[in-house]
Amino acid sequence: MRCERRPIVSSPSEPSAKAHGGWVDTAAAILLATAAVATAWSSYQASRWTGEQAKSFSAANAARVESTKASNLANAQSQIDIALFTQWVDAYLTDDEELARFYEQRFRDEFDPAFQAWMSADPFTDPSAPDSPFAMPEYVVAANVEARKLEATANATAETAREYVQRATNYVLAVVLFAVALFFAGISTKLPRPGLKKTVLAVGVTVFLVGAVWIATFPISLQI
Repeated sequence: MRCERRPIVSSPSEPSAKAHGGWVDTAAAILLATAAVATAWSSYQASRWTGEQAKSFSAANAARVESTKASNLANAQSQIDIALFTQWVDAYLTDDEELARFYEQRFRDEFDPAFQAWMSADPFTDPSAPDSPFAMPEYVVAANVEARKLEATANATAETAREYVQRATNYVLAVVLFAVALFFAGISTKLPRPGLKKTVLAVGVTVFLVGAVWIATFPISLQI
């Protein structure tokens, strides 16, 4: 007996299934590529902002050190002013004009305007006069002003550094989101069922879009 071979006829649904599967694989490949680029960009920005926050914290610490130095200088100068003024008061009250003049000639330039303004208020006879030249608005120690300015600069720089820390943290979280998108894109190509492949790929695309839209609102650091 002769056996006749029947021609193999493919099902009409097979070409469309293959085409559909090819489309999903192409979309997954595109998602893998774009998510990989986004991951690299976010990692770079996270490292950049980490460096920026380190520089800002260093600048804040340096400003605080200088503020402490200026404050110590201001305290030392104030102690000199207090000591000379105390000695002047003793000489003045004992009517030792020569000794009083001796101390007055050695007043610091920053203290002398306050002293002259205080004397103009007739403090020894007018009870409403300020208690001492140190209560006068004319008494200004430049080192103390500089210390306050440096402390304000340090605080502002430290606040900026904290903002940079948050930016670096946000970019790290974006790296995590893109890594999740990469995972879903990669696993979608290994699934046998077309419906499941589409679902997993859609989740990956959604996660990627959320991360992409989010980092689009972030500032970037490109300075070398």
